[in-house]
This record gives sequence, structure tokens and C-alpha cells, in this order.
Amino acid sequence: MTTLSPENSLSARWSASFILAKRKPPIDKTEWDGFFDENGLLAKSRDLICVNILERGLHPYVRTEAWKFLTGYYSWQSSQDERLTVDSTRRKNYEALCEMYKKIQPLLENLHRNFMETRNTIKYQQGFHEMVMLFQLMAEHDHETFWLFQFFLQKTEHSCVIKIGVGKNLDMLNTLINFLDPVFAEHLRGKGAGAVQSLFPWFCLCFQRAFKSFDDVWRLWEVLLTGKPCRNFQVLVAYSMLQMVREQVLQESMTSDGILLACNNLIDLDADVLISAACLVYAELIQKDVPQPLKDFFL
Repeated sequence: MTTLSPENSLSARWSASFILAKRKPPIDKTEWDGFFDENGLLAKSRDLICVNILERGLHPYVRTEAWKFLTGYYSWQSSQDERLTVDSTRRKNYEALCEMYKKIQPLLENLHRNFMETRNTIKYQQGFHEMVMLFQLMAEHDHETFWLFQFFLQKTEHSCVIKIGVGKNLDMLNTLINFLDPVFAEHLRGKGAGAVQSLFPWFCLCFQRAFKSFDDVWRLWEVLLTGKPCRNFQVLVAYSMLQMVREQVLQESMTSDGILLACNNLIDLDADVLISAACLVYAELIQKDVPQPLKDFFL
């Protein structure tokens, strides 16, 4: 067991104050442009911008531009001219990949009889088609959609990819419940056994189906991209959602099927409310004598 540093304790107090503070308007284009100088170089600290995104969010008019920085599509150290070059290069690389795929697709179809069926099944089972749709709605060009989605997966440590990040998220969610809520954990090990592992769609779709609007989905996703207030914030989000059904689960002594149904009924959520709840969990977590696996995962 390890005690967290005073610096992290300050982060916990900041998280709690964020919950209590009235949310300011989202960052609009005028404010976003003010983060850069006349050459397009960053004039404010990256950390300051990310904290502001966590606390306030982004106006739709600046979301695509901001996400290019948050995902790594653009470097935070780049100038306006360098970004024009990067955008041109990304477009050409995307077009080259499309041409290459057109050339090898007939070969793949001949070598593997069920290639097309298997390809479509993998896309739909993973849920990527639903996620990509939101990137298509946000980005203007196909190459932007492709690279933003690719970089989103990398930036979030492939947390929504089955057999890479999803299993790890579920394991750490169990560990977090055991540490912060032993009573609930005991029920989930007994009558509710298997319920947490059945929540993999939350992570596969990055909570997309839980919100009342696309803006709420984008709001959460851009917070995940900031890395604030901690790494793997998505697990704290999932924990907060489970806490919404905790009382009902314990009072009705639900089995895993009932727990899963209650969790699936968590829809039309407000992203700011959920983000605030997850930040409170972080504030609670960081003030405790945290086991090393949790410290390594979140900090």
C-alpha cells in the first residue's frame, strides 16, 4: 500500500472544488484563438487548456480544431503553417491507404471466402460503427474522421478495444469497487456475480448509449482526451454509473441479470453531472492509502 503525494492531495481538493463550482460557458472560438499567438504557436500552457476543457467543455464551433490537438493529430508545439502541412500529409496518407485497400481487397476476398462477412461482423460486434458515426458528424473530411478516430483510440490507451483495453477496464472497475465500496463488492461477488463483466458495452462504445445527446458524448470523450483529472478516467465514470443503481441493487437483492437491466436503463444522462460525480470519486480515491495496482492505473 502507498500513500499519495501532497501534490495529488491538492489535485483532490481541486477536483472537489470543481464539483462545487458553477460551470462557466464552454470555450468558444474567440477564447480558443486567444490561446495562440499571431503565428499560431501556443501562447498558453497545454495543462491550463486541458483543465479548462475538463471544467467547461468546448463550443461546437471549436471542437474539431481542439480535438486535433487533444488526439495528437496536431502537435501542441506546431505553428499554423506547420499544421497546414500536417493536414495535407494526413489527407495524402489517407488517400494512399484507400488506394492500397482497393488493390488488395479482391485478393483478400479470393483467399478468404468469408472475408467481407467477417470484416462487417468485426466492425459491428466491436461497436466501432457507432463511434465512427460521431466522428463523421464532427469532422468535415473523410481523412479527418479516419485519423481522429485512430488517434482517439491511441490516446485513450485503446480502452474501448475488446481484448486490449476493455478487459483491463473491467478488472480495474472490480478492484475499485472492492476498495471503495466493500458492501457493494460483496453483493457483486455473490448474488450479483458476473454483473460487472457484463458491462463491457459501456467501454466498447465509450458510454455512447448512456447520454441524452451527441453533445454529451463528445463532452465526455474530450475530457478523456485531456487526461484530466487522471489517466483512465473512464473507469471512474463506470464506477459512478454503478453507484446510481447501487441502492436499488442492494435493496432488491438483485441478481446479475437484474443489475445488468438496471445498468442498461441508465440512459439520457447529463455528461456534466456524470463527469462531476466521477471527479468526486477521484477526489475520494486520491486521499486514501491506495493499493499499488490502482495507483499505477489511475496516476
